[in-house]
Amino acid sequence: MPVHAAPARDAEQVTQGLLGEPVQVVDEADADFVRLRLLTDGYEGYGRKAHIAPARGDPTHKVIVPATLLFPKPDLKSVPARPIYAGSRLVVRGHEQRYLEVLLPDETSGWVVREHVAPVNDDVPDAAAFALRLLHAPYLWGGRSVRGIDCSGLVQLALALAGHAGVPRDSGDQMRQVGKPLPLDLLQEGGLQKGDLVFWKGHVGMMLDAETLIHANAHHMMVATEPIREAVRRIADQGSAVLAIRRP
Repeated sequence: MPVHAAPARDAEQVTQGLLGEPVQVVDEADADFVRLRLLTDGYEGYGRKAHIAPARGDPTHKVIVPATLLFPKPDLKSVPARPIYAGSRLVVRGHEQRYLEVLLPDETSGWVVREHVAPVNDDVPDAAAFALRLLHAPYLWGGRSVRGIDCSGLVQLALALAGHAGVPRDSGDQMRQVGKPLPLDLLQEGGLQKGDLVFWKGHVGMMLDAETLIHANAHHMMVATEPIREAVRRIADQGSAVLAIRRP
């Protein structure tokens, strides 16, 4: 679900709500839009009423792969109804062989492959490894899925799936709140570790190891990896120095 800066379909997308993500309606905007708050991170914006529906129970599972498909019946030859993206929360009511039956907000149901989901309280073991699974996903301002994602959306999604609760949506808030600060000297000393976050003004990336950064960025217009020293030099040439390093 797109969440906009203003109550209009062509207004700037500031974030996205995932399937099953709880929201609070803050105020009515017009016949089509409401102002809402995503309860997972407190982010506010405008969403279409047609995209909001009452929950059909407490989520039991979550999607732990970049994307899976919802099938109308437990048969791989059936025509998929829609994709469902990582982090989406599902209410599972039954199973048949390798498929789980999922209740949907529109009061229908569908089927997903069991291997693509996990119990809602189970975490992926490695945030950086999950981020790498989104390599080459297109860059999209306000995006939060493999269909399109931005820098802070990539970090938020990877950390949330790895069990970090309450990760803020924007990189500036992540720089102030996530994990513990590390000295900037680690950039020169080769002391960065897998999972460390490197922040610039309005941008964030995650280390895959001591030398390699993964980030959704507008230079490559996708999720890309590059040596951290090259990223630091390139972004400095654009007028922005590293502001902080944090370890979740």
